[in-house]
Parts: sequence; C-alpha cells; structure tokens
Amino acid sequence: MAREINILRRLDHPNIIKLEGIVTSRVSQSLYLVFEYMEHDLSGLIANPGLKLTEPQIKCFVQQLLHGLDHCHNNGVLHRDIKGSNLLIDSNGVLKIADFGLAISYDPDNPQPLTSRVVTLWYRPPELLLGATEYGVAVDMWSTGCIVAELFTGKPIMPGRTEVEQIHKIFKLCGSPMDDYCKKSKVPETAMFKPQQQYRRTRSSWNSFLSSSE
Repeated sequence: MAREINILRRLDHPNIIKLEGIVTSRVSQSLYLVFEYMEHDLSGLIANPGLKLTEPQIKCFVQQLLHGLDHCHNNGVLHRDIKGSNLLIDSNGVLKIADFGLAISYDPDNPQPLTSRVVTLWYRPPELLLGATEYGVAVDMWSTGCIVAELFTGKPIMPGRTEVEQIHKIFKLCGSPMDDYCKKSKVPETAMFKPQQQYRRTRSSWNSFLSSSE
C-alpha cells in the first residue's frame, strides 16, 4: 500500500483517479485510501445489455485511457493491471484509471527484473505468460488493445481459463510467434511454449472473429 500511495501522489492527471486522503481506524487498526467518487466502471457499461456504445463514445474512452497511460509512462510508472473494472467513469463520461495496487516505478534506461505474475489473465501479454521479467510500457499497451477490441465486440476477446489456454487463444488470433520472439521479448528459452499446431495471422481470422461477436 505504501508503494501505491507513493505512486498516486506522483501522478496528477484528469484521467487518473485522485487520492483525496488517507483514513485510519483505531478500532480495526486499518488504513483506508479515499478516492474521488465515480459512478461507473467500463466493465459494467460494456456488460449492460441495454447499452450499446457508439463509435464516437468508444473513441472518446480510448483517447482518455491513452492520455492517462501516457502520463503514467512519462512519469516512470507501469500500471500492470489495465482492465475494464479498473477504468472508472463518471456521469459526465470522464474516464479515470484506478487501482494502482500492482503498479510499479520503472526506469527504461536502467531496467530491473520484475515479476511476470501481473495483469489479469485475459489482458496479460504473451511475454508475461511466457515468464519474461524484463518489460516496459508494452504490457500496458497490450491490455489497452484488448480493451479496445472489447469495446467494439461487447465482450472480452480472449477469456482464457488457464495460462496455457490463454496463450493458445493469443496465438490463434494473432498467429504463432516468430523464431526470434524469445530474444526480442526477452522470454527465457526454457519457458517458450510452442503449441503443436502453428497458427497463421491473417486478416480473415480477425474479420471472422469480429463478425461472430456482433
């Protein structure tokens, strides 16, 4: 919690949740973080059967998400858990990135080993699924891409139940990785998972996926 508080105090942006204060309880000896009030979260809006987001609304939400992430990354912060339930929206349509419990400070010029056990499974990039410990802003951007697709389809695009199933879903949709993927993504050679079936990345696979989601 101390790390989360420190990170939140460093960030000041209209698309990042504002920490209003800290409250302690003498009875339970607990510490509570107090944030500004937000009426909705993005997952709730997407799951609402009576609500169909328009393309301009989707663009507006994505733009705000990117602005917030840009501020995080420019201030040396990786969120590491971008998902719909962590994107809060007020009654005026303002989106704010919340829940920095897995966030961490990083220096792109001096990378340090980090845990790969971050990011909720459905939004976790392949390099983390394969055990990479050297990574940067790309992990947040992968999750953002999953959110963009989810906004258009109305449901998570790769809802895997296990890490193995998740990596299969990624390869099936995006194609199997190239032979030099391990080296470029700094994935340990011993952790590289190669499915028996090789998947090809094609535009038709994306089109068929989007058509089946409509």
